[in-house]
Amino acid sequence: MREPDVMVYLMTGFLDSGKTQFLDFTLKQDYFQIEGKTLLILCEEGEGEYNPMELLRYGVVIERVEDQEDFTEEWLGEMDRKHEPERVVIEYNGMWKVSDFEKMKLPAGWVVEQKITTVDASTFQMYLTNLKPLFVEMVRGAELVLFNRCEDKKPLAGYRRSVKVVSPQAEVIFEDESGEVDNIFEDEVPYDLNAPVIEIRREDYGIWYVDMMEHPERYKGKVVEYTAKVLKPKAFPSKVFLPGRMAMTCCADDTSFLGYVCRSAYAPKLKAGQWVKIRAKVRFANLSVYRGEGPVLEAENIEPAEPIEELVYFN
Repeated sequence: MREPDVMVYLMTGFLDSGKTQFLDFTLKQDYFQIEGKTLLILCEEGEGEYNPMELLRYGVVIERVEDQEDFTEEWLGEMDRKHEPERVVIEYNGMWKVSDFEKMKLPAGWVVEQKITTVDASTFQMYLTNLKPLFVEMVRGAELVLFNRCEDKKPLAGYRRSVKVVSPQAEVIFEDESGEVDNIFEDEVPYDLNAPVIEIRREDYGIWYVDMMEHPERYKGKVVEYTAKVLKPKAFPSKVFLPGRMAMTCCADDTSFLGYVCRSAYAPKLKAGQWVKIRAKVRFANLSVYRGEGPVLEAENIEPAEPIEELVYFN
């Protein structure tokens, strides 16, 4: 008798981004083996191919669906009844909106266990320029984003920030032909981390925001200074506010307010929407707004500032 939950692994990425190569390798590994059947659903034809007879040795059966109109809740139900899988792996079409899949009602017991995205670093900038909304949907909520074919290391820090601002929890890995690329993010920040006051320029706000999220040890006990807009969520205490900037995460219609919690006795006098220059000492604490540990800025000085109209970018 089957377990009540069927683990679903969603594999996303543009055409020829390495999805097939990644899955073909993973499905054959000892750590990925289960007693029951794995259903592999292929939603596009790429350069890579699977050997169906070889995969059968690992308990994997393949079903294909070429048109998105055929990839329906009813079709998935048919596949569930036909194969009674213990696990489902979906190699999703890179030109289909991931949100369309996320809106679907999956067969009873199917639960999305992991979302993984592969990216060809050599073509990433082209896709990001022309198909950014699709890419943002791919990485939003992903546990792993794997960049392969990383021949040029210079833009990789920017690529990482592009992912992290959309999915802070995602593990981002870069690989070249020799394997994983290490030590590419050391000392890449454009400001002095050892200065008595770390001055964050307007153009560096996005870098600072992501870096403090990723490397809290760099900022613990440090003093930072930057310009931000005041946001005062209703749930916040009177002496706590959220200074931040608007960032473009997808397109002009998809922006997010990015800021860290700030405490100040002066906070009750601040008005939502005004711009201020903040100097604050950084500490970290468990807060519900972060769903865990995150930065808390203890303001040492707050003064009015000129507005910064442009959005924060990460590339």
